[in-house]
Amino acid sequence: MLDFTQKPTMPFIVLDTNISAEVLPADFLKKLCSCTAAALGKPEERMNVAVKPGLPILMAGSSSPCVMLSVSAIGVTDTAEKNREHSDKICAFLAEQLVIPVDRIMICFHALEPHQVGKMGTVMSFL
Repeated sequence: MLDFTQKPTMPFIVLDTNISAEVLPADFLKKLCSCTAAALGKPEERMNVAVKPGLPILMAGSSSPCVMLSVSAIGVTDTAEKNREHSDKICAFLAEQLVIPVDRIMICFHALEPHQVGKMGTVMSFL
């Protein structure tokens, strides 16, 4: 039986980087969660965040340190204006925390619909 008293979780944040895990700040995952939650206007307890360090990545033909960030969410990544604001805040955070230039950070925004996200044996449309 479904428990509809739990708040559904969203958004999904996935950071791929060629920076090794040893170089990332110790509390980077938590800080990334806080930054993206604030940028998207979502509570931290609703965020889903993954960091994949040490990947073989080329960006613009260079293997210099870089980040590819995927932001998937319902209702907050659906316009250029919103995503420009999100990008500004998130890029500044990543550049500062990882000590990389902003031209080595790429962010992909994915606007999801409630029927595209499954949770607790159903989809967000029914939660």
